Amino acid sequence: MRLSAPLAYRLGVGSRALAAILGGYALAAAASALLALLLPRVLGTGRADAVIAATLSSFAVYTGAVIWVFAARSATRAWLGLLLPAAGMAAIVYLLYRNVP
Repeated sequence: MRLSAPLAYRLGVGSRALAAILGGYALAAAASALLALLLPRVLGTGRADAVIAATLSSFAVYTGAVIWVFAARSATRAWLGLLLPAAGMAAIVYLLYRNVP
């Protein structure tokens, strides 16, 4: 079954919009958690300062994710470009969180 061109276009835009909303949130949350765990170890900042800096930087990550989604060649590439880094960061967060004092 082949979709008509307008329907395929609308589904592609809808998929990209969902990727921007859901995938962008997942990427921003994973990046924020990773930074909150890494900043005290790397820079020696306090935990509260690290959380604030990580939370503030998540807005930039989310904005970049939305731009990436609509600049990618396809909706599949947009989804993979968000979910693979988010999964990698989440795995690192899991490993680091197990060793938090």
